[in-house]
Amino acid sequence: MGKLQETPITVHSEIVLATAALSLVFSSFAAGADVPLKGDATIRGEFGGSEIVVRTTSQFAGAIDSLTWGGREFIDRADHGRQLQSAASFDRAAGGAFWPECFNPTEAGSRADGDGPTSSSELVTLTATAAELRTTTRLAFWLRPGEKSAGRPALNDAELSRHVLTKRVRVGHGTLANVLDYRVTFTVPAGEKHTFAQFEALTGYMPPEFKVFRKFTAATGKLDAVDDGPGEQASPVAFATESGGHAMGIFSPDQPSPGYETAGYGRFRFPAEKVVKWNCAFRVRGPQGVPTGDHSFRLFVAVGTLEDVRLALVALDREFPRR
Repeated sequence: MGKLQETPITVHSEIVLATAALSLVFSSFAAGADVPLKGDATIRGEFGGSEIVVRTTSQFAGAIDSLTWGGREFIDRADHGRQLQSAASFDRAAGGAFWPECFNPTEAGSRADGDGPTSSSELVTLTATAAELRTTTRLAFWLRPGEKSAGRPALNDAELSRHVLTKRVRVGHGTLANVLDYRVTFTVPAGEKHTFAQFEALTGYMPPEFKVFRKFTAATGKLDAVDDGPGEQASPVAFATESGGHAMGIFSPDQPSPGYETAGYGRFRFPAEKVVKWNCAFRVRGPQGVPTGDHSFRLFVAVGTLEDVRLALVALDREFPRR
């Protein structure tokens, strides 16, 4: 099925790296031949008696489609919308109408890609070492021209956008071995005119057994209950299994977006589709136009038990006080 509709808005072990990590650098073409860039890569780090293993594949143009720890998969990956990935949505032209998905460059590919073996997005570069991944991707639009989402027509007139996403993902942040230091840059192409941009800097589609939703309360350092939404609020979120033995949380020192101080972290449950989703979203509204060029965001993804995730969020909140 396609990407789901959004509403408008312990002690941590050190990472053990191979002493002579081999850097794998790929280019878009091999020996001058028109050969698509391979997107298969793995990075990893030790934590809590297990390994955090992060994988990308060519199927999803280098988007992260697997994250495992403690014998469990954290990512759904049923189609080209359900990954640990980034996307953006825009109004079509200055002052034009906006609705989700209808001008929506998406890292892993398009809705039409379904669960197929290839992506409409174009992987441009990929570099991987033992614990760090870097990619550059030209993003496909989620909808192809003529398609509709929630009854609204696609506003793009091509399948492949001119929008580029660059990401750097590192397993481990300081003493927090269970945290992914995740940095993304969206490059809005010159010549496009928009007055509103919604950057879904990162979203995680997770299996339905991550049924426990929590929000992080900085004042107490606790993970408190939060309803299903769907929607957003200002506090970082964490999703966990019922036992609390496996969990994932999201934090960004760049939140909130100016003018959107009560939003930023979303949570969504889709019982029929058997998937749950969190996101970290930023918005830019400019009557004179959304600036073209680079829009960069830093995020931290914590994994482990629910208590591991709570402790990581406490540490991150202390390191990066809310602005």
